[in-house]
Amino acid sequence: MEKNKLISALNKALESKGKRKFKQSVELIINMRGVDFSKSENRLNLDIVLPKGKGGKELKSAVFAEAGVADQAKKAGADLIIGPDEIPAWGDKTKAAELADNYFLLAEPKLMGVVAKSLGQYLGKRGKLPKPAVGDIKGVIERSKNSVRIVSKGKYLPVAHAFIGTEIMSEDDLVENAEAVYDAVKTKVKEGNIKSIFVKLTMGKPARV
Repeated sequence: MEKNKLISALNKALESKGKRKFKQSVELIINMRGVDFSKSENRLNLDIVLPKGKGGKELKSAVFAEAGVADQAKKAGADLIIGPDEIPAWGDKTKAAELADNYFLLAEPKLMGVVAKSLGQYLGKRGKLPKPAVGDIKGVIERSKNSVRIVSKGKYLPVAHAFIGTEIMSEDDLVENAEAVYDAVKTKVKEGNIKSIFVKLTMGKPARV
């Protein structure tokens, strides 16, 4: 992906943003070819830390944990702590959707199975199963708030959509985030299998890179 073409596409997308009553997201769209995504080994399941953050659209963090790790997570700034006895109550479809839409999910390793049993059928479909909360909990939470996830879904169409920031961010920051996403996708898909790349605002038209 040539940097000058990326900058040109970003400028074109931002020129037509218009006036909205909300802060528009900027998305990178990568179309691929020659990859059989029906094969599990080819599917995308990537967590990518955006080096320049999310431009004010950071996800909250929810941690499934017992007392010891829960205390660490709370001190580290976790927005929601869910203890083992509370997990089944979150297995309701509506409550699971609330977690999937609003939180980056982490879980103490010993509770991963319990979470999967109660919420797996809802979170799995959205590619939002929790990541293990191990090691430096504070660092994990800070990284999670500025992470995006790309997961092959549905009929495994050869396309990846990723949030790279918001319209208020600088051109340089959006470029750096876009390059981080692109480089991560290239770890699974060879550059020769990338057909086309577009940049798009929430309410705007795609601009080709």
